Amino acid sequence: MGILIRGGRVVDAAAQIDKIADVYLDDGVIQKVGEKLEAKDKDDKIIDAKGLVVMPGLVDLHVHFRDPGQTEKEDIETGSHAAARGGVTTVVAMPNTTPVIDSPDRANYVKNKAAQVSAIHVLQAGAMTKGELGEELSDIAGMAAAGVPVLSEDGKSVMKASLCKQAMEEAVKAGLPIFDHCEDMSLRGNGCMNEDENAKRLGLPGICNSTEDTIAARDSLLAIETGAKLHLCHCSTKGVAIMMKMLKAEGIENVTAEVCPHHFILTSDDIERDDPNYKMNPPLRTRKDVEALIEGLKEGYIQVISTDHAPHTQKDKTGSMRTAAFGIVGIETSFALSYTALVETGILTLSQLVEKMSYNPAQILNLPCGTLQKGHPADVIIAGIKNPYTIHKADFVSKGKNTPFEGKEVKGKILYTICDGKIVYKDSAAK
Repeated sequence: MGILIRGGRVVDAAAQIDKIADVYLDDGVIQKVGEKLEAKDKDDKIIDAKGLVVMPGLVDLHVHFRDPGQTEKEDIETGSHAAARGGVTTVVAMPNTTPVIDSPDRANYVKNKAAQVSAIHVLQAGAMTKGELGEELSDIAGMAAAGVPVLSEDGKSVMKASLCKQAMEEAVKAGLPIFDHCEDMSLRGNGCMNEDENAKRLGLPGICNSTEDTIAARDSLLAIETGAKLHLCHCSTKGVAIMMKMLKAEGIENVTAEVCPHHFILTSDDIERDDPNYKMNPPLRTRKDVEALIEGLKEGYIQVISTDHAPHTQKDKTGSMRTAAFGIVGIETSFALSYTALVETGILTLSQLVEKMSYNPAQILNLPCGTLQKGHPADVIIAGIKNPYTIHKADFVSKGKNTPFEGKEVKGKILYTICDGKIVYKDSAAK
């Protein structure tokens, strides 16, 4: 059965399309984008998208689905359905599970389970070192052969520079990019929020910008030397934004970067009290940092918006920021938050937002998705951008409810998510 999406505003950054058109999907691929298209079969589903936006499914390069071993927080099934509700049709799951995904067998566990229960495409990252202990390289070649698309030590950095360089050299041989969590643990100490006047006001230990900047600089230099493809995860500082601007000016293309909505929307000024829902790693920074990140998105030297979706149990996020777990959920709110903060304000066009949330991340993974061009995967979302709605964590499909955006009014509600030509999410407000 095909799907005919009629009369929507079709936005595709890859094809440089932003116009009213129809989209026809069949056999799991985009068949045609044009005007006055007709269904080919009497059983085809017709969706009236008049007044709505039709875009490629989002590609989130950074999520935590907690499976295996931490499934009280999230699992592949709940995480994938939360992604579908947020308009995300492809994710890269980080390997800091229990046990760590550091072997072909463990990577295959996720691959096989996702094939059974996932509503979307779940790609599993492999750990750079065994157990993420930073002492010995994982079976990088074996994981690559098993289909792992990227390597990451997410949750921490490989602190030994020589071992990190070896990992990059092996990644080059295997044809895999490295997704880099940049954090010098000797600088972080027991910090739980940004090191600034707000930390002093709340009497909480801080995390300085250099905690992130030093590793970002080190690993960028290693990537330049080894030729590895390096993607800097959840960037939060002005320093990293400046580095990315310098790299672009030098014509260096093998280092890319992402930023999360919470890091370009919130600052440490928003932490009014000791509230674990504002504890994430890296932490919320200052207004100057936020302005630099937004400038990076606008000018294109920060190429991707991802979420670092990090669900936790209520117990894990109760009490003081000193002892609570790092991380917030974000996969169900990323498009609406980004649209409201960046497009409604005129910082980005809708096409530029689609580029950063769909096309660019797909290109980093060398995937054929992220576009609505003929013959590409039928991963499509339909959103309403005219009417505001309010974020309520009680509505989340994710097991995690840990968000600082409870009660925030936004635009950009996902109404339909289609993955491989199948409707995997339909909002109650959809026509």
